[in-house]
Amino acid sequence: MKRILYLFVMVFLFTAEAAFPQKSAFTIADLYKVRHVGTPVVSPDGMRVAFTVTDYDMPKGKSMTDIYVMNADGSDVTPVTTDHKGNYNPIWTSDSKNLYYVSTASGAPQMVHYSFATGKSKQVTDFSMGVDAPVLSPNNKLIAFSAEVYPDCGANSECNARNDSLSHNGPIQAYVADHLLFRHWTQYAKGKYSHIIVFNTETGKYTDVTPGKFVSPVFMLGGGVGYNFSPDSKELCYASKHVEHPEASTNSDLFVVPVTGGTAKNITKENKAWDGWPIYSPDGKYIAYRTQSIPGYESAKFNIALYNRATGETKIITKDFDNWVDDFKWAPNSKSIFFSAEQEGGEPVYMVDLASDVITPVSGQRSIYGFDVASNGYLYYLATTIDKPAELFRMKTKGGTEEQLTNFNKELLSKVDFRPAEKMWVTGADNKQVQVFIVKPHNFDPSKKYPLILNVHGGPQGQWMDSFRGDWQVYPGAGYVVAFANPHGSTGRGQAYTREISGDWGGKPFEDLMKVTDALAKLSYVDSTRMGAMGWSYGGYMMNWFQAKTKRFKCLASMMGLYDLRSMWGATEELWFPNFDLKGQPWNSDLYKKFSPSEYVKNFATPTLIITGQKDFRVPYTQSIQYFSTLQTLGIPSRLIIFKNDGHWPNRVKSMPLYYDAHLDWFHKYLGGPAAPYDVHKMSLNQSFVNDK
Repeated sequence: MKRILYLFVMVFLFTAEAAFPQKSAFTIADLYKVRHVGTPVVSPDGMRVAFTVTDYDMPKGKSMTDIYVMNADGSDVTPVTTDHKGNYNPIWTSDSKNLYYVSTASGAPQMVHYSFATGKSKQVTDFSMGVDAPVLSPNNKLIAFSAEVYPDCGANSECNARNDSLSHNGPIQAYVADHLLFRHWTQYAKGKYSHIIVFNTETGKYTDVTPGKFVSPVFMLGGGVGYNFSPDSKELCYASKHVEHPEASTNSDLFVVPVTGGTAKNITKENKAWDGWPIYSPDGKYIAYRTQSIPGYESAKFNIALYNRATGETKIITKDFDNWVDDFKWAPNSKSIFFSAEQEGGEPVYMVDLASDVITPVSGQRSIYGFDVASNGYLYYLATTIDKPAELFRMKTKGGTEEQLTNFNKELLSKVDFRPAEKMWVTGADNKQVQVFIVKPHNFDPSKKYPLILNVHGGPQGQWMDSFRGDWQVYPGAGYVVAFANPHGSTGRGQAYTREISGDWGGKPFEDLMKVTDALAKLSYVDSTRMGAMGWSYGGYMMNWFQAKTKRFKCLASMMGLYDLRSMWGATEELWFPNFDLKGQPWNSDLYKKFSPSEYVKNFATPTLIITGQKDFRVPYTQSIQYFSTLQTLGIPSRLIIFKNDGHWPNRVKSMPLYYDAHLDWFHKYLGGPAAPYDVHKMSLNQSFVNDK
């Protein structure tokens, strides 16, 4: 009988395995098979949705983006572009019969018009400096876009091209500056400023509506709404910073100017903090915008304010909401505003009623990366989870069942093991609860113990979310438990929790992370003798602070991290950040010494991988060189990787494969990971340089 039962069980298992084949472990190569879906853009009549899909060719280091259109219910998904170049930023005409988009097919980004009637595309701009972040006027006659121009040239395309040609006539021998912010993010200004250009589609005329030596719209990391047309297509509202010391001020203001050019009017001059992201109400009565109230503090709470165009009065409508407002959209009837906000590891959508200021949850606890509100009563959005790449969904704005509209990654998800996450709460500093996400490795066996990687986020004011990210899959695919926490300073837990990191970089956040590590080490499946940690930007700083303050990790990986805070102040470009977060300058604040890892060299002992970008102006790569020089002099095992062409964020397809490869090599060496190191580039990580063709 036992033999028969045994045979039955074996047959059942064999049949089950054949019917449900085991998924393969997630690898670096799989990350570049993920198809990235873009934010939905709903047609004015609510009948169709436009969006982008990006594919990657990892061996060639290329990305390809095309535009798709589908019916409002998700049916009839059709590509509008098929050249696999750079096609993005789809915009519907007001009659929903045509589409504009940006294309790089001819070189510099230009606007293209697509007709659904003919199925043909036609390039409509030829601006020498290229087109960025275009906006179409409601009457379909004007396109506003931003471009880097020479102030003396303005909208003169030929003049800009001539000056640009002269500046590129041979290698630049020197940069000359008479004021700060002469370089920003990854580029030197070289005499150019971002201006807003209005293009008349009927006459072909270009008009610079923001002349002078000011950046318009104001720079927003990660993008956002910099300007918009009024419903009557006669006025443009834009964000710009007109201050004497832009490197030390966050005071961006909103200006309105006729679409034909002329004198601009500052409508937020009373507020000395940040104002931006302007969107007119459909009925034309208001301009809604994001605003902050604390000058110099880039992580102050973001609210939505309304500017009454008739009276000039301003009213904040989200003052009782305790988290940052991110993206927002007007309801078609102008009676409410939908907005997304960070909330305990998510980014759900809410609605604020303008008559009562009452805020109502709409989407539930989702991680939403872009949305649109349709005239058909639906909310369309791009949503993701840790184990699911982003896809498009919709649901009724007044409640209902969520519908998934796209499934571009269905085949990949059926073959590869995308690992889900579990959540844990740990009591941290001041008895505050710290949120922790945990992803277990491929083929997880609860009876075994696994090495652990703790990942600390940057910002520092930001949050890890329940959203797809390469880190959450590559390392579990290679046999590691990965954990990531939201300590003090994180967003989504109320503004007080976010504010507490300012002036306390190595205090409460460090205490939180140590208590999180204690809790992780006690998990039955974690090998507490094989724990490593990694982090980027402020997370990189925290790795360097770990180096100074604890020896509990077998190895560290510090990316774009701050090492010596005093020299960091003089080398970064946005001085308002350290001025606020470190409470002054190195000569009048002792925090630069108190919280600088470089002050605790005598405690250093942990092997460390260091990665940086040569064009990183936010955390200059010399910070990493100083750190590497120190570790090498002390004889502590260390490796330095400098991405020659990258800034604070390495190129996703050209540099990140090596980034992941280097991490796995380092973790396998010091944590004894179960898998052999990846070698996606067929190269040795011991090479002194990597060819970046």
